[in-house]
Amino acid sequence: MSYVLQTRNLVKKFAGFVVTAGVNLNVAAGARHALIGPNGAGKTTLINLLTGFLEPTSGAVLLNGQDVTRTAQHQRVKLGLARTFQINRLFADMTVLESVTLAVCEQRGIGAHFWRPVAAHSEAIDDAAALLARLRLLEEAHVQTRDLAYGKQRMVEIALALAARPSVLLLDEPAAGVPTAESRELLETIAQLPSDVSIVLIEHDMDLVFRFADRISVLVSGAILTEGEPKAIADDPRVQEVYLGEAGHG
Repeated sequence: MSYVLQTRNLVKKFAGFVVTAGVNLNVAAGARHALIGPNGAGKTTLINLLTGFLEPTSGAVLLNGQDVTRTAQHQRVKLGLARTFQINRLFADMTVLESVTLAVCEQRGIGAHFWRPVAAHSEAIDDAAALLARLRLLEEAHVQTRDLAYGKQRMVEIALALAARPSVLLLDEPAAGVPTAESRELLETIAQLPSDVSIVLIEHDMDLVFRFADRISVLVSGAILTEGEPKAIADDPRVQEVYLGEAGHG
């Protein structure tokens, strides 16, 4: 099997406290891979290690077979790794099309020339419009991002990440704060992205996870408790105990 993203015995310690404990993660090409676990399990820390926001204490991160453990964040983006955040980071005064066109220009290395006349960026605009169509955002193309419903704002953030043409897209709770009906549409749209984009998703809503994922890793206390197909995870008594225990403690 071909893996696009891997970790090998990945460890992160803060002042001697182990937050990531020897994680071995394998994300297959084209996967819809969910990373779940109770609060404080270390999910976002793991994403930060994968992207280079944090440097591991030990272990390795491999992207498309290349060791990127000490590679800077922006270089990982160029190598095909993009992410979104729990809180959206958008250009509030720009329209949706302008925002995504700017991201396309950045990917092409011409971001500094974005403010040239529109005709100078016709190809970038066409690429941005095609991306908006794929994400069901074309009707909102000329709306300022600040005026969008929150679910649409999260989708624009995903569009900005996809403009970098990643082979791996990391989504950190994309449905957080999004109404239920919108969150389902959001995850359905993401799931329908081409298989050349492998997706790793952190999400607390288990209904969404089981609708979306073809493989799930369960993280507990910084370590992988188990990994498998959704049905096997749902039926695993250890996973049930972890989530029931979390619910029992509020």
